[in-house]
Amino acid sequence: MKNILMLDTVAIIYPITKERLTLVEPEFMSIENLPSGQVGTVVEIYEKGGEKQYLVEFADSQGREYAMATLKEDELLPLHYEPFVA
Repeated sequence: MKNILMLDTVAIIYPITKERLTLVEPEFMSIENLPSGQVGTVVEIYEKGGEKQYLVEFADSQGREYAMATLKEDELLPLHYEPFVA
């Protein structure tokens, strides 16, 4: 269990094909996929068939959104800025 929450920063583990993306900016229409390691933010969490799915927004370094995708938990790696202390 990864315990991914709203507004968490995540990286994608596997490339996400263009067919699974909602592309926002026209200049990104030519991409084939988002590569593994691409960083995004969880903006919505859904429960579908007992399984959580996450709407992830991808933005450039200026904060301009360029794509969104609904992804499963096993496709995401939560990123942390502080070490977890038990």
